[in-house]
Amino acid sequence: MFGSRRDGGEETVVCIACGDELPRSDAREYDKQGDRWTRHGKRFEHLCVDCHDDLCHQPRDELEDLATDVAQTVDDPSSEAFARAFQREAADRADADHDGR
Repeated sequence: MFGSRRDGGEETVVCIACGDELPRSDAREYDKQGDRWTRHGKRFEHLCVDCHDDLCHQPRDELEDLATDVAQTVDDPSSEAFARAFQREAADRADADHDGR
């Protein structure tokens, strides 16, 4: 059942930020939905400790939806236009939340 532990080998993972390969026991789980505690049906990506420490650990409610919505409005999602549109839309949504709309 746990063959990788029985044979003395340890599972390795690759850090999604820097590409380093490291033992799973030394890695940190990364969940792009921001909810690593809900585990059923998920496959986690991994970060090394240094890259994990560099992350912003603030809540990111609705971030994926915001990025997807903005990406549909610009020609090149990797462009500066995307960054400007993203900042503008995030500010608009924050204002709407603050105003209770």
